[in-house]
Amino acid sequence: MNRMIFPLRHPWCLRSRQAGVGLIEVLIAVLVLSVGFLGIAALQARSLSMNNSSMARSVAVIGTYSILDAMRADLASAQNGAYNNKKVTGNACPTDTSTLAGVQLAQWCGQLAASLGSAASTTGTVACTGTAGDCTITVTYDDSKSGAAGTGSTTGTQTVTTRAML
Repeated sequence: MNRMIFPLRHPWCLRSRQAGVGLIEVLIAVLVLSVGFLGIAALQARSLSMNNSSMARSVAVIGTYSILDAMRADLASAQNGAYNNKKVTGNACPTDTSTLAGVQLAQWCGQLAASLGSAASTTGTVACTGTAGDCTITVTYDDSKSGAAGTGSTTGTQTVTTRAML
């Protein structure tokens, strides 16, 4: 019983043992790339959402400075309390434009509604103390589209507060 043993030098012997391994490697590589591309797409979507949230916050800060500048332009009325304890709401802007303060508050309300949303959650408040002109301007708006709630909030409502002297 003499058997002849063939050496493994022949290419056809090696190919038969590894049939289909290359296809599995390609499928695993495609799976890894697919997961990576899904991660990149999710990151891009989150980035766009946060960018919009940041822009809304910047617009709210600009809104606070806008009414402060309007109050500085009408300093006598501001010091007499024409702007004090006034609250404007994005879906119900004031219509009393008989005074400069009324015009300024109506325009400010319109700006807030146009840039942050014409909703009941978009509000602007002016609160000044004494005749020294120490004023706190607060703008509140809904930022729930960003997917992240504001600091101390679970509803997505953001609040921007600016305190300044007239």
